[in-house]
Amino acid sequence: MNLQAYLSVKIELVNKALKELLHGEEEYPQNLHRAMHYSLFAGGKRIRPVLVLAAAEAAGGRPEEALNTACAFECVHTYSLIHDDLPAIDNDDMRRGRPTCHKAFGEAVAILAGDALLTAAFEIVAATKTSDPSRVIKVITELSKASGSAGMIGGQMVDIESEGMEVPFPVLEYIHIHKTGELILAAVRSGAIMGGAGQKEIEALSKYGKSIGLAFQIADDILDVEGSADEMGKNTGGDEKKGKATYPSLIGLDESRNRAEELVSIALKALEGFDEKADPLRAIARYIVQRRK
Repeated sequence: MNLQAYLSVKIELVNKALKELLHGEEEYPQNLHRAMHYSLFAGGKRIRPVLVLAAAEAAGGRPEEALNTACAFECVHTYSLIHDDLPAIDNDDMRRGRPTCHKAFGEAVAILAGDALLTAAFEIVAATKTSDPSRVIKVITELSKASGSAGMIGGQMVDIESEGMEVPFPVLEYIHIHKTGELILAAVRSGAIMGGAGQKEIEALSKYGKSIGLAFQIADDILDVEGSADEMGKNTGGDEKKGKATYPSLIGLDESRNRAEELVSIALKALEGFDEKADPLRAIARYIVQRRK
C-alpha cells in the first residue's frame, strides 16, 4: 500500500477535526489559544491519531466514530511535548522545526497551553457521537491510564531521575515503555475499542501496539545519534549531552537496530489474523524503524 498517501489523507482529516473541536486562535484569551494552536499545528507526524484510525479500520469499524479519540490522543501528545521542552525538564529550544512553545510565548503561557490541551483531550472524547457510549468510557480509561503516573508521566519522571546515572536495563526499558510506549499502545487499543473489536482482536492489537510503542522510542534514540537537526526538526545529540538512558548508550547502535526490527516482526506477527484492512497498521510498523525523522 501507499503509506504516504494514507498518512496524508488521515493527517488532513485529523487536522481539520482538531480545528473544529478546539477553541479558535482569536478566541479570548487569545495568547493561550494561539500557543495551543502554535504547537498543535506545527507539522507533527500524527502517528498516534493515525494509529487510532487505522486500528478502528482493522477492527472493521468506521474511522469517523474514532476521529474524536484520534484528536484527543494528539492533544495529549502535544501537551507532553510542550512540557518536556520546558527549562525545568529537557530545556529544548526547537520542536517540529520551530522555536518551542515556551521560547515563542514564555514559560507561563507554555505551561498553561499544555494544561489546556490535556484537559481538552477528555472534553473531545466525551463529545464523541456513537451508537455505543460505553466505548467512550473505555477510551477515557485507556487515555487516562496511559497519560498518568503509571504511564507516560511515570516514564518521564524516571527518565529525569536517571539523567547522568548508569541505569540497569530494566529501568531503561521501564522509561521507554512508559514514556512513549504506553500512549501508543493506548492509541491502538482505543481505536480498536471504537471500531467495535472483540476481545481476541483487542488482545492481538495490544500485542502489536506494545511492540511498536517500544520500537518507536528505540528508533528515536537511534535518530538522536544519527539524525540531523534538519531531518528531526529539533536539536539532535541531546540525549548524550544530558546523560539520558537510551538503548544506543546501553547496548550500542547495531543491537538497538536489531531490537527495533525484532519488535516490528512481533508486531506484524500479531496481525496475522487480520485481513487487508490491517495493512495500514503493517505499513506503519515498518515505517517506524525506517523513518528519518
